[in-house]
Amino acid sequence: MSAQIHAFLCLQDNIGVLIHDPNTGACAAIDAPDEGPILAALAEKGWQLTDILVTHRHGDHVQGVDGLKRRTGCRVVAPVKAREAVPHADAYVREGDTVHVGGLQAHVWETPGHCADHVSYWFAADRALFAGDTLFTLGCGRMFEGTYAGFWHSLQRLAALPDEARVYCGHDYTLSNARFALAADPDNAALKARAKEAEDAKAEGRFLVPSTIGQEKATNPFLRAGEPELAKSVDKQGAGPVEVFQALREWKNRF
Repeated sequence: MSAQIHAFLCLQDNIGVLIHDPNTGACAAIDAPDEGPILAALAEKGWQLTDILVTHRHGDHVQGVDGLKRRTGCRVVAPVKAREAVPHADAYVREGDTVHVGGLQAHVWETPGHCADHVSYWFAADRALFAGDTLFTLGCGRMFEGTYAGFWHSLQRLAALPDEARVYCGHDYTLSNARFALAADPDNAALKARAKEAEDAKAEGRFLVPSTIGQEKATNPFLRAGEPELAKSVDKQGAGPVEVFQALREWKNRF
């Protein structure tokens, strides 16, 4: 049996995610935005928490770690560059490491851009990417540290995954991302359909997580910075994709 994955809301707009190995019973939370909703989700599914996989150091992703560890005895895995923010982790990981949740295996990719310590977890056999705040449905994280070239490299690395790869992100910003994406890429028919889908999902109490890499490549302006339409939208015709990406991200900051 393949991994079982359950996504749910935490705090105001954080996405909590559990990944469960039905063969061993192991279960990991991706980040720990808030102890209560994670415990509720575990109870709903009948799963026992064995691991927390931290993507980055920001408080809305780690503030539930210590409480969950005390309550469950789970193992905490965090980026080595986030050691100061997650001082009680059991293991620290970096580029090229692998992490196991029972019989499930994740590759650790350093994906800086939102912040310098950010990692993503790629469960290749299950075609599941846990991208934290690097890549969102129809968007990407705000850049706090590093360079736009580095952030673009991180996004391009994720975009090279198979189209069917499922993308679990750290926040449900989909409607605001859709409004910006339509402003930047107004003639994109696939994007218009995706924005309508997001509106319908919101009305029904759902959210568009996971997305897929294929959907994001077709509709996410930050993955499309190499396309002429996006360069034109920021008056950067003929510019390289990094320059276009920077202009798009800075526009989104003001949007």
